[in-house]
Amino acid sequence: MRYQLYYWPTIQGRGEYVRLALEDAGADYDDVVRGPGGMAAMSRMMEAGGRAPFAPPFLKAGRLVIGQTANILLYLGSRHGLAPKAEAGRLWVHQLQLTIADFVLEVHDTHHPLGPSLYYEDQRGPAKKRTEDFWDERVPKYLGYIERLVSDSGGTFATGRRATYVDLSLFQIVAGLRYAFPKRMKKFEREIPKLVNLHDRVAARPNIKAYLESDRRIPFNEEGIFRRYKELDL
Repeated sequence: MRYQLYYWPTIQGRGEYVRLALEDAGADYDDVVRGPGGMAAMSRMMEAGGRAPFAPPFLKAGRLVIGQTANILLYLGSRHGLAPKAEAGRLWVHQLQLTIADFVLEVHDTHHPLGPSLYYEDQRGPAKKRTEDFWDERVPKYLGYIERLVSDSGGTFATGRRATYVDLSLFQIVAGLRYAFPKRMKKFEREIPKLVNLHDRVAARPNIKAYLESDRRIPFNEEGIFRRYKELDL
């Protein structure tokens, strides 16, 4: 099957978690909106009525159109060896991905605490306050939880010896925080050595390594979720 991924063409964003899974699996896919006529095609899909997706990312797999990042990964994981075969394991990995989704929203809110309709420049004060709370309270809570999971898993990944799509997503979390908050992240990484090791193992996976070195990997930038503002990285 040749998949069709629909997501914004200039940012990694939430679509990147799907791209990483597709790339690691060696799946055949089109990043539709990065091609000619892609934006118009995505708009038509969302305006089709019926079970049209609310927003990107969404994935077309044959006759299926699947929206929401965690939902797409639930589908791909069981079909490409990136999730446990047993139902309990699949649900556990899906649960972890939903927790990651919560954390991604908190990352976004460091630079847009008053909402996405305002420019960053219109909310710098609240952004500084939100970022301090994020690093004082939220990062230790979320990443400390993941660190304990990896430590207790009996392997080098979040759920054991085999990588799942959750590990690919955790790679993206570490990479994104390193980009957006290089000073803060450098200090914090001593608290999460197992998660850092997980990041390095994912980066070394052959298909991921090739992807990261290709032009298919959109660079981090100040339009995505992970944004670098010097005044927030003290």
